[in-house]
Amino acid sequence: MGELQFISLDNVTFQLQEKHNFKWLTNMGEVFRVFDQQDSGNICFGIEKDGIKKFVKYAGAKTKEYTGQPKDAITTLKNSIFIFEDLQHKHLINLLEHFEVEKGYVLVFEWFEGDCLHPHWSFPPPHKYTHPESPFYRFKQLPIERRLKSFKSILEFHRHVERNNYVAVDFYDGSILYDFRNNLTKICDIDLYKKKPFINTMGRLWGSSRFMSPEEFELGAKIDGKTNVYNMGAIAFGLLGGELDRSISKWEAGQELYQIAMKAVQKDTKDRYSTIEEFVLAWESVIKS
Repeated sequence: MGELQFISLDNVTFQLQEKHNFKWLTNMGEVFRVFDQQDSGNICFGIEKDGIKKFVKYAGAKTKEYTGQPKDAITTLKNSIFIFEDLQHKHLINLLEHFEVEKGYVLVFEWFEGDCLHPHWSFPPPHKYTHPESPFYRFKQLPIERRLKSFKSILEFHRHVERNNYVAVDFYDGSILYDFRNNLTKICDIDLYKKKPFINTMGRLWGSSRFMSPEEFELGAKIDGKTNVYNMGAIAFGLLGGELDRSISKWEAGQELYQIAMKAVQKDTKDRYSTIEEFVLAWESVIKS
């Protein structure tokens, strides 16, 4: 990698591997935030015009952390359009428009005033878990009822994913946005979700190993509803327990829900719930009682 280039737009400065033209972006409004630490090849911006904020996701620039080719990032981003359109939901960020520019592709979303629960650029671990200003730390201090409500939003969205014949790939706490003022949860990153049937042709699939099932590391394995059950169970331990420490002593949501989460994260697929639907029904029956 050569020398990094500094780029300044309105109120933000960031670095890229090479110079890039963002005139199309400054024409859309004032740039007030940049999210430039992703390794996906996308760079994202907050823009504001006439008092309305939007979130802009762009592929085509050589971002600092990306090791691939911009054309591959563009292809992935374009493919995600159909996924966002197919899976529209109140708990998913809302895609407003998308278009081509000279050197890349742009997706524009409604702005959501939420914090990412895995802010690795501002609170790299261990600060993520310990710093009083870290969104994840703040989330873990919320009353258990609020965290259960947040998890319910995540489950509702993934039940919708399943009903639309998709599987979640690369869903982790970095895909979760939480609005602390209004206690709302939204999912922001579904670019790699796949239509079923989906077979693991990579070996180690994309994703955070903290939330991945054994079959997501296994070449030729079927990725299906049981995989997503594991993912949801692992997320439950992240939001309501000790993440990778799945002992009851770190769990904060009662014995019955603990048993359900434990069943979800069994290594052998046959020992898990067979679908998200089944997992949700078990979970909800405990919440209701």
